[in-house]
Amino acid sequence: MAKNTLIPHSISQHLLLTCLLLLCSNFHPSSSSAETLTEAQALFQWKEMNIANKSLLQTWQMVNGTSTSPCQWRGIACNPQGSVTNITLSYLDIYGTLTNLNFKSFPNLISLDLKVNYFYDPIPETIGVLHNLIFFDLSTNLFNGTIPLSLANFSRVIELDISRNYLTGGIDGRLFSGSPADGLPGLLSIRRFLLQDNELKGQIPSEIGGMKNLTLLALDGNPLTGPIPESFGNLTGMDILRLASCRLSGQIPKSIAKLPLRDFRLQFNNLTGEVPGELGSLGTLVVLHLAGNNFTGNLPPKVCAGGRLVNFTANDNRFTGPIPASLKNCTSLFRLRLQNNSLASDVTNAFGIYPNLTYIEMSNNILFGELSDDWRFSKDLYAIKLDKNTISGRIPAAISDLNNLNELDLSSNRLSGELPLNIGKLHKLLNLRLNDNNLSGSIPSSIGNLTNLLQLDLSTNRLTGSIPSEIGDCSKLQTLSLARNGLNGTMPYQIGNLVYLQTLLDLSYNALSGEISPQLGRLTRLAALNLSHNSFSGSIPKSLGDDMLALLVVNVSDNQLEGSVPNSFAFNSSSPQAFANNKALCGFAKQGLTECKTTDTNERNDRGKTRRTIVIIIVASLASVLFVSLLVLGLCFVLRSRRVKEEDTEEVHKVAKKQNIFAQWNYDGKIVYEDIIEATENFNDKFLIGAGGSAKVYKAKLNNGDTVAVKKLIANDMEVEEIKSFANEVKTLTKIRQRSIVKLLGFCCKGEHTFLIYEFMEMGSLERVLNDDVLSRNLTWAKRIAVIKSVASAINYLHQDCTPAIIHRDISSKNILLDSNLEAHVSDFGTARFLKPDSSNWTSVVGTYGYIAPEFAYTMAVTEKCDVYSFGVLVLEIIMGEHPREEVRRLLDKSDDEEDINIKDVMDARLGADTDQTSNKMEQHLRSILKIALLCLAEDPRFRPSMQQVLQMLQNVE
Repeated sequence: MAKNTLIPHSISQHLLLTCLLLLCSNFHPSSSSAETLTEAQALFQWKEMNIANKSLLQTWQMVNGTSTSPCQWRGIACNPQGSVTNITLSYLDIYGTLTNLNFKSFPNLISLDLKVNYFYDPIPETIGVLHNLIFFDLSTNLFNGTIPLSLANFSRVIELDISRNYLTGGIDGRLFSGSPADGLPGLLSIRRFLLQDNELKGQIPSEIGGMKNLTLLALDGNPLTGPIPESFGNLTGMDILRLASCRLSGQIPKSIAKLPLRDFRLQFNNLTGEVPGELGSLGTLVVLHLAGNNFTGNLPPKVCAGGRLVNFTANDNRFTGPIPASLKNCTSLFRLRLQNNSLASDVTNAFGIYPNLTYIEMSNNILFGELSDDWRFSKDLYAIKLDKNTISGRIPAAISDLNNLNELDLSSNRLSGELPLNIGKLHKLLNLRLNDNNLSGSIPSSIGNLTNLLQLDLSTNRLTGSIPSEIGDCSKLQTLSLARNGLNGTMPYQIGNLVYLQTLLDLSYNALSGEISPQLGRLTRLAALNLSHNSFSGSIPKSLGDDMLALLVVNVSDNQLEGSVPNSFAFNSSSPQAFANNKALCGFAKQGLTECKTTDTNERNDRGKTRRTIVIIIVASLASVLFVSLLVLGLCFVLRSRRVKEEDTEEVHKVAKKQNIFAQWNYDGKIVYEDIIEATENFNDKFLIGAGGSAKVYKAKLNNGDTVAVKKLIANDMEVEEIKSFANEVKTLTKIRQRSIVKLLGFCCKGEHTFLIYEFMEMGSLERVLNDDVLSRNLTWAKRIAVIKSVASAINYLHQDCTPAIIHRDISSKNILLDSNLEAHVSDFGTARFLKPDSSNWTSVVGTYGYIAPEFAYTMAVTEKCDVYSFGVLVLEIIMGEHPREEVRRLLDKSDDEEDINIKDVMDARLGADTDQTSNKMEQHLRSILKIALLCLAEDPRFRPSMQQVLQMLQNVE
């Protein structure tokens, strides 16, 4: 409705302006009111008519029709003659338009800088009258409509930046504009509309190629289509050309390759064809981004002709041919990404010595040859990813000298020989993947020195010997796969020390023998266990069923196992094939096993005799101790009973009667069943403060003055065994004392009533506060950062400090409660484990839509990384003030190039900063937190940090 009412006003205003121009066309320009405006008048009129948050420009004042010199106004600079030369209003959160800014009043303007604001509507064509302009920056705003052709009049402009807007040529943006009075929420809805419209089209005007003095042209981050204009080849002074993240198509004009470009960015477009071979031949390139297009042919061979190239990305294209020869001597190289192409080169000779290199990724190509010892000179390398190639030979021993290495991925190649004996020197290594090669020999014991390792995959090789017991020292491992080798010997019990294993433990397809270590039961976080195709004997330890609460998938087939299969979810839900080809396993029919039978009579008699002998000895020993104990207790009771008065006895009975309602779950004696029924009038909905799929939450003010939150479960068909299991879990939760977790005060299960009692949080859920325009303003940036840190601390406590670990499974804004000081407390954790995992409630309980990790949709494997993903979504929600929805994918797509992510785009517009200094500092903090959130949102759970790592990173954000 608001848009429809604005259209007539916009049209009428346009017609009125046209008529006025026609009427005034016969008069001398000095008689035109528009032309007679002084610079101060023009600025003041613009502020009053087109700037919504005028308070930001309080110094722009007119008194009795006259003004102070604009040279003293905020963001204004003048020449010695007192004429305006610079208008600099960047990073001020201004929202408005340029519609009524009279550009003719600024003949001496040389710099117009409005970057990182909320300016909207098209850029006016009249802006072209600024003939003396040298610097022009309107980047990171909400401008839409076409790129004005009048920009070609900027004959003196050196730097032109209109990146990160919504400039197109398909729709007149004025039809979607709003009045400044509509405020930022209306503008953001326009922004979302433009983002969702895939039909917006607009080519880059070829007239820009006539701006001979341009050294910087930035059009990136606009939905521009069509080809790169050939006329750009005329910009012979061009130093920086940024056209990334548009929708450009066609080929790179050969004329552009002849420009002295230092920074050339074309990533994430739809460009095709071959890259001109001359690109880089002038030796000026420092940054070249070609990633995410459909380029074919060879990479430009002279890309590092000048030896200045620092950052080169050409990944995710269809390049063929060799690695450019000029890269071999490119000692300036800092970051190189060429993965997901069809490049074919001998890596023995293709690479040189790179003392500044920090990251190299060449995965999924056709590289061959052997790795050189020269990699040891790249001391700053933190990632080497050369997987999915045909590289052969040995792993250089010198690679162990790379002390800063975080990730080494040489998987899916043809490597042979033994693992470097000193591989344990890589103390900072987080991920080591050498799977799918031809490596032989034994696993060196130095592997235990990799104490920071999160992932270790040595599967599908030809490794032999025993599993070193030192592997148990890799205490932070989350994934361990040694499958499909020739490993023998017994399973080291030290594997049970890997208590943080959560994704996978795979020892299958080896020659391991002996019994399965019962210490595996300590792996309470593990989701998948594969011990199949070995020679394990004996029975399956009972601890695998009793203690491994997170286990979802298990496979013990093709061994020599016998005895009963544990009765737990993982074992009961596995297919019969998971137990096939063993010696004599028994269990349930649905497991494909025969029912376990009792032992024969003789065996029973023999065992019975042994047991009776043991019992006689134990009973005889204990009887004397028991007799003495009873005698002492009896004497104490007689002496004490004489001092107990009758009225005290009566009072004790009353209290006992009252406390028995809560039995063992009544910890402080204050919360009683009758009080809660009375306080909520038997759970009347007028006391309801929240509801979910399986419970309702009520506010209850007890007789003693305490106020508590009572969560009443809706399901009433719990069986006795389920109630016992539920009660045992509640007992565990009541012992949790972490300041950022809502305290569970008690539990009751009586008749139709099953409920939990929590401490009451005055401000309710974070979701409620963020959805309220008034309350959300009280949740300042400092408080929001404190909320993020508190939630991270609570989740880390559940993951790291609880035994067994508690996976929350439903981290969302509705489950983060705020007290009267707006401090955060995590609630409702662990509830999913109390319900039947194979019931219809399983998927509804384990997460809230919009927060659930993507892998859960197809694996049902709930691990700690699911909580990490949900936390990432929550952080974005706190920063944006609303659930990120489709913004998650957009931000992840842009996270590869940090300059493409602007914190202003995602910050909750309802908040501001008191001073520029505060604003800039807070933006830096939020930018750092945004990066952490994006790490948590990695699609592959293996690449998400643990909550312990997240907390450490957040603690560095001061």
